[in-house]
Amino acid sequence: MTPAPPLELPGWRHVYSGKVRDLFVPADTAEGADPAHLLVVASDRVSAFDHVLAPGIPGKGELLTRLSMWWFDRLAGADGGRPVPNHLVDGVEVPAEVRGRAMLVRSLDMQPIECVVRGYLTGSGWAEYQTHGTVCGIPLPDGLNDGDRLPEPLYTPAFKAPMGEHDENITFERSVELVGAETATALRDLSLEIYRRAAATAEERGLILADTKFEFGFDADGVLTLADEVLTSDSSRYWDAAAWRSGTTPAERMASFDKQIVRDWLAAHWDKQGTPPALPDDVVERTRERYARLLDLLT
Repeated sequence: MTPAPPLELPGWRHVYSGKVRDLFVPADTAEGADPAHLLVVASDRVSAFDHVLAPGIPGKGELLTRLSMWWFDRLAGADGGRPVPNHLVDGVEVPAEVRGRAMLVRSLDMQPIECVVRGYLTGSGWAEYQTHGTVCGIPLPDGLNDGDRLPEPLYTPAFKAPMGEHDENITFERSVELVGAETATALRDLSLEIYRRAAATAEERGLILADTKFEFGFDADGVLTLADEVLTSDSSRYWDAAAWRSGTTPAERMASFDKQIVRDWLAAHWDKQGTPPALPDDVVERTRERYARLLDLLT
């Protein structure tokens, strides 16, 4: 799928489009200068297996933005924990054309580490465990099954590859080489803290936060700051807790509130060669319903 051209937003200049988000800076920002702030617009595009798929999920951008904003507020202290700084900007109006699916944020010195935390064994971690008994090289006890809770949440960082290339799972020691011991430790410790707080919030609402990923940057004062989206259906796996307790097969246990429907359909209908097939209407609608249901359950 070729993404549609970004919107023309008066007063803003488009500078970048990722798989699912578009980035704008104030139109008067000089070339090469740090912008006063950024506008991050969440599209309805959906990606899986490093491809943008067609069609998109109607309303997805707004649903994910609302969920990110809710989580940023919770982590800023509304959940009773210590405030986690985030990149949101107050006092600047979002353009009407993208209101509800855009965030105004500060420009940060983004770190090249994708901070992944896994509380349950599934996905690529399960595939590795079956072969080596490890997840990202970390040894695990014998006898675990797909969907099992891990003894302790695992921090498994990845190196954020340049655009068009695949992210690379790395060891904590490798992250130290990339960003230094102090920053690598801070990224790990804050990621685990946020995961535990979010998992507890999800559990109160009948949900399991199986895994998630965070991105961080340093602000102008050198404060480590939570950025990008946070704890959404695109960056996390959420399961129904009651189904997980009562299910006897992985499919029953991992009743999901994310894009697993898309992943499963694509894995069954595409060999990962060439252009992915178009998603059928029922897959699109079921995915939209699960995204909306998660927002309702959490908020």
